[in-house]
Amino acid sequence: MPLDRLLKTRGIGPEDSEILKQAFNLALEGLYLVDRNDPICEIVARKIIGIGLDGTRNPQEIAALTIKQLGP
Repeated sequence: MPLDRLLKTRGIGPEDSEILKQAFNLALEGLYLVDRNDPICEIVARKIIGIGLDGTRNPQEIAALTIKQLGP
């Protein structure tokens, strides 16, 4: 999964990783992305991390912001 790889390279701790993983899964559901190997999933993962590192701690809020920023 692209998110796991990106989290490891950034040295993000387990508590923050769990929040970002939840947000990632919510965002993928909201964007109707099923194939985790789809290249768009890496874009979603990078956006999730960026929003999460800006201080947002709520997975639902991170996912909603991600969908809004990547939406149509």
